[in-house]
Amino acid sequence: MPKRGILNRLLGDRGERVAAKFLKRKGYRILARQSRSRIGEIDLIAQDGEVIVFVEVKTRSSANAGHPAEAITFTKRKQLTRAALAWLKRRRLLEHHSRFDVIAITWEDRDPVIEHFQNAFEAVGG
Repeated sequence: MPKRGILNRLLGDRGERVAAKFLKRKGYRILARQSRSRIGEIDLIAQDGEVIVFVEVKTRSSANAGHPAEAITFTKRKQLTRAALAWLKRRRLLEHHSRFDVIAITWEDRDPVIEHFQNAFEAVGG
């Protein structure tokens, strides 16, 4: 029987795929998925017009443990800020406007409930 960590990772991957499709339907261009560096991982990096969007995707199998977006702590926001800054620096894109979005996905039954929070939080601590 698979361990809980593996099941959570599979659910998270599934959520990221759904989130990427959702953003594409809204006209975003996906630039990267699961962008990893020594600082951390950014789930999705997309472009919305001229804005580079760093997207944190939180997926839950139910709302029993609270809303998925509640899992984004101050520490997580700080790590995402640092990872986003490093990504922009590596690509010499610091002059571009950017923002942080959150996509919360809850699988209640067969179909996911998708919530998109644009500009969900400001950069923290750079």
